[in-house]
Amino acid sequence: MKATLKAAGAALTLTAAFAAIAWPGTAGAQAWPAKPIRWVVPYTPAGITDTGTRMVLQKVQENTGWNIVVENKPGANSQIGAGEVARAAADGYTFVTVIGAHAANATLYAGKMPFDPVKSFAPVSLTMTAPLILTASNGFPAKDVKELIAYAKANPGKVSFGSSGIGAAAHLTTELLKQTAGIDMVHIPYKGTAPALQDLMGGTIQILVDVPSSLMPHVRGGKIKSLAMFSAARLHSAPDVPTMPEAGGPAMESSTWLLFLAPAGTSRDIVTRLSGEVAKAVNAPEVKAKLEGMGIVPVGSTPEQAAKFLNDEIAKWANVIKVAGVKAEP
Repeated sequence: MKATLKAAGAALTLTAAFAAIAWPGTAGAQAWPAKPIRWVVPYTPAGITDTGTRMVLQKVQENTGWNIVVENKPGANSQIGAGEVARAAADGYTFVTVIGAHAANATLYAGKMPFDPVKSFAPVSLTMTAPLILTASNGFPAKDVKELIAYAKANPGKVSFGSSGIGAAAHLTTELLKQTAGIDMVHIPYKGTAPALQDLMGGTIQILVDVPSSLMPHVRGGKIKSLAMFSAARLHSAPDVPTMPEAGGPAMESSTWLLFLAPAGTSRDIVTRLSGEVAKAVNAPEVKAKLEGMGIVPVGSTPEQAAKFLNDEIAKWANVIKVAGVKAEP
């Protein structure tokens, strides 16, 4: 009897040992994170990328107790910050937030980037989207998109539009509008939205596309006028602004967005766990209300959905860039 029990005990010990060897990642996955997580935002503080990232990650920290440290690493149209993360260890302690420029860079800087915008990363979550708004100076004669198109066709090359920079979502969206509607407008690139907005209010340029959080306060203040929203439906924060088709324009949707990435090779368990926490945070009632108030649509996708979205955006903007002949800034 004692021999039998002893044999059984030995078998159990061997089984436990085998389980520990066979599943070495289990304990590590359960222990993660065991130290602070570094989160890179490749843009300056206080912009929509920085604000949106911090808002969501603050909620993730509240829900989980994790320590997440956000670092701003701007430069080279997001390539400096994204490049640091692409080169980081795939240990679940470094992540990055990218926006539409990341998708555009794949074409604008093809063959010149120090990393691959797709292969160097593991998608975590499409966190949120911010549909863009089409605005005009008060002195511009068109009151909707139908009239804008008619005016531009009657005056080719005489309408100028600004943007926050070459390759920005606002720039490429306006180029897509030009291509779709068959109109000719002149692009005036700026170093950010603020100077472009000043020239729009002053009448130096006639058209400006950007996020509602930047432009709607000036629409409400009577300094510029809104023509349409590049969204499928009217936004909660701007119910009086029509969609493109409602304003007599083509059926177009376009937005800037925030997508969370990890270095390629990061544990699937970690990516999936973080994705779930992000979805929970971004759709928490108080966070969702704040985002919607800024004209932002909360998402919180799966890693698979995020990967498909990024690939689709790269393909979409590659076509626009090639047709428009857009060249990256030197």
